[in-house]
Amino acid sequence: MSNQIEIRVPDIGEFDTIETIEVLVAVGDVVEIDQSLITLESDKASMEIPSTHAGTISELKVSVGDKLSKGDLIATVTSKDEVTEVASEAAPTSDEATKETTTLPVVVPDLGEFEEIEVIELLVNVGDEVILDQSLITLESDKASMEIPSTAVGTVQSIAVSVGDRLSKGDVILEITGSAAPATQTASTPPPPKPADVAPQSAAQKPANKPQLAASPTHKIADESYRKAHASPAVRKFARQLGADLLLITGSGRKNRILKEDVESFIKTTMTNVGSNYGGAAHGGGAGIPSIPEVDFTQFGEIERVELSRINILTAENLHRSWLNLPMVTHHDEADITELEAFRKSIKQEAADNNIRVTGLVFHIKALAAALKQFPRFNSSLAADGKSLFYKKYFNIGIAVDTPAGLVVPVLKGVDQKSIYQLSEEMSDLSSRARAKKLKPNEMQGASMTISSLGGIGGSAFTPIVNPPEVAILGITRAKMQPVWDGSDFKPRLMCPLDLTYDHRVIDGAEGARFMAHYCKVVGDIRKMLLY
Repeated sequence: MSNQIEIRVPDIGEFDTIETIEVLVAVGDVVEIDQSLITLESDKASMEIPSTHAGTISELKVSVGDKLSKGDLIATVTSKDEVTEVASEAAPTSDEATKETTTLPVVVPDLGEFEEIEVIELLVNVGDEVILDQSLITLESDKASMEIPSTAVGTVQSIAVSVGDRLSKGDVILEITGSAAPATQTASTPPPPKPADVAPQSAAQKPANKPQLAASPTHKIADESYRKAHASPAVRKFARQLGADLLLITGSGRKNRILKEDVESFIKTTMTNVGSNYGGAAHGGGAGIPSIPEVDFTQFGEIERVELSRINILTAENLHRSWLNLPMVTHHDEADITELEAFRKSIKQEAADNNIRVTGLVFHIKALAAALKQFPRFNSSLAADGKSLFYKKYFNIGIAVDTPAGLVVPVLKGVDQKSIYQLSEEMSDLSSRARAKKLKPNEMQGASMTISSLGGIGGSAFTPIVNPPEVAILGITRAKMQPVWDGSDFKPRLMCPLDLTYDHRVIDGAEGARFMAHYCKVVGDIRKMLLY
């Protein structure tokens, strides 16, 4: 005797009517619990939906292209009564689950735009007692390091990751045996479907109209390349977009899992070979630029080789990409901040009484938000096709923070709606947590424009590099007293050097000059901040 069990789309958070891009099983296939059945793809991510029961697929209700929501029927599974009975007996009642010790999985939370982030440190071991919000592992992206906190209290039962693994939202980090109720865990951090390590042996057919990129012109990419590849949905999607044949790629991840970097390396190698076949520089640098030859420095004397941190390396790659793709112009100016500094000093004691430290930078943050309101083109981003602009109605300012691991840019949100004291407290908190690797992913995203301040170090001018998709960045260096002619006499004034770099595809020279003139006027008379 057997049971017919319906497998439906689980709670997938804020997503709704998501398109089916892969069907990973066929009628007659035997599936296990948690085996992936289909792949859904939204505008933000791909996710695999796992089976909630073991058995044989008796009927499939979806096909490629269907749009699904929570509760929609995916498939019908024929399951033995014994399996169902054992599962029912093993599952505790809701009252028992509340009282008895439960093993809870801790998963990677929503990391925003980040995906496939490398694990650089494990902070707990099997058998350790952990408390709520205690850091478990450290992840490092191209922008920052971040520690992932525990969402449960108890003893670490098992650890599912190791240093070097790459994780995305929903991946299981470890399991904790504790007294927290499963319902509480589910409500606080619902684990999204976990990508399967190995794709099923049988899969439904899909359309074969794929972009092609292969070792030879006659090679055609088969559906098997995407369906059976040992890679996450995000990597398979990335390979599809570039037309890379995953069957030709050797994975460098755990258990030879194909990573995004492997796809990029394959594309780079393929394009280099194509370029060399047509007279291109096979050994040149990026964009056809000849590479710098390697030098053996030991011939000149004693040396020491020190490896760069991952943040240093990836920040350099991002800045290099920006430098090659954006036509950037830097406009230099000076602002008279004599009155601003006098006011800052006048409120210094009042702020200290409230445990607040007000710096000159916070006034620049407030002034920049005011200037963005008057010059909305600076608060925009260029579309990928270069044919339209996205104007932002929010005013979020990124602040470059120097940390031992490298440059990190936390973002102050809603600057136009906060007071100088509120911004001072928030900036102090973000800077401290940036240096301690405690920033959350969403605290480093969504900037309208960034400020890079060297005022505490020195210098008279520099050329900051725009951080796409932003279209401008403001540089600030140390202010100094200078004699300024007021029409009848020279007066000592505190002058602050400013450097505005902008994307010339979006902003022209005249607009850049007008922006800086307005900004200098606002920061020179802080009362004008109240006008915008």
